Amino acid sequence: MKKYIILSLFIATLSSCQVSRNVETPKDAIPSEYRGVASTDSTTAGDLEWKSFFTEKTLQGLIDNAIAKNNELQLAQKNIEIAQLQFRQSKWNTIPSLNLQVTGNSTNPSENSLNGVSLSQFLGKNHIEDFTAAANLSWEADIWSKLRNQKKSALAQYLQSEEVKKALQTTIVATVSKGFYNLLMLDAQLEIAKQNLALNDSMLFIINLQYEAGQVTSLAKQQAASQRLVAAQLIPLLEQNIVIQENALSVLTGSFPKAIDRKATLQAIAAHEDLKAGIPSTLVNKRPDVKSAELALQSANAKVGLSKAALYPSLSITATGGLNSFESSNWFTMPASLFGVVAGSIAQPLLNNKKLRTQYEISKKEREKTVISFRQSVLTAVAEVSDAMVKIDKLDAQNKIAASRVETLQEAIRNATMLFKNGMANYLEVITAQSNLLQSELELAALKKSRLEADIELYRSLGGGWR
Repeated sequence: MKKYIILSLFIATLSSCQVSRNVETPKDAIPSEYRGVASTDSTTAGDLEWKSFFTEKTLQGLIDNAIAKNNELQLAQKNIEIAQLQFRQSKWNTIPSLNLQVTGNSTNPSENSLNGVSLSQFLGKNHIEDFTAAANLSWEADIWSKLRNQKKSALAQYLQSEEVKKALQTTIVATVSKGFYNLLMLDAQLEIAKQNLALNDSMLFIINLQYEAGQVTSLAKQQAASQRLVAAQLIPLLEQNIVIQENALSVLTGSFPKAIDRKATLQAIAAHEDLKAGIPSTLVNKRPDVKSAELALQSANAKVGLSKAALYPSLSITATGGLNSFESSNWFTMPASLFGVVAGSIAQPLLNNKKLRTQYEISKKEREKTVISFRQSVLTAVAEVSDAMVKIDKLDAQNKIAASRVETLQEAIRNATMLFKNGMANYLEVITAQSNLLQSELELAALKKSRLEADIELYRSLGGGWR
């Protein structure tokens, strides 16, 4: 008993040893602040639950449907469930395996064979029976933390699959919201095109009257008709794009293409003001793809430990015990039918040592790759946050200029029309003003959509959209 206690203590001591040193997440991979933003506040816009960030009811319904029915998200959920089962399975790696085996056989040797002659002479039988009921137990001592590292790797992979789903959800939430805002922009542009067409119809009517009165040439009539067709051509194009965008949103929400009921307008949607970006170090915990890269490093550490442990001896203990008898009537007679076998073995790789060492070196290189991937994921995340912030700032300035230009051109249209009716301006001035107004109004709608998209990008890049 004393020897067994000493042996158990020895195995436990070896099991607590680390056969390889883990690589930590590189601290220098994370900057102290974003470009042009000095902040010590760790609170970010990404902390907001998506229903608090997107308050429009139709959009909330679309996002809800996408989260519930999107096929890519459902596939990601199945991957999580598989990883969870694998992690649960890894918990049992340190438990001895125990199998129950019941066998019965009858052997009829040749009467001319040595076994046949012996049976006939000593037992007076021409056959022999054997009945066994046994429990087989096997256990590998986790001396070099091999099984523990398998569990760590499975846990990291399970957590990583959850982060992958979160990252996918943030992308889907952003894509649905961008698609919805694009739909509102197309609605606004369609209304602009219709209004501009009505304005051109009115102008063409006046020019036709002047043409019949001999006040203008046929060139004026043709120029006005041509400008009207520019606005008219936009209408079917925008209607086409609206249907295509509705179809895309339907697919994202897991349904067949259909019209999307909406009452909101682009002008009614307000951009967010003073969104906080926080500090870059928060991205590791709040942004799913960065967290996934960190978990990949943890899994790689465990795999290095596994490949290193494969180079060392493994200790296995097996035991078999049960009941055995040559006659079924005595099978369960105790203690005569009892038997037991205990064995221990140590296996040290020899000829395949070079192969295992090569695999160990490969696993270290794979770990180095995960460190580089982590650095790249942080670089990408920080750059996306910085891009979104500068877009918000500069698009605000562009929107103000574009809105002012539209107001100026609307006033110019009124003045040009009045002057034209009074013979103080020619038709080219009116047509030019109409063309400029159409383009400016279309551009203003596009800029408003871009500003809303910049909010979405900042929210997504900060890890928002999965809570």
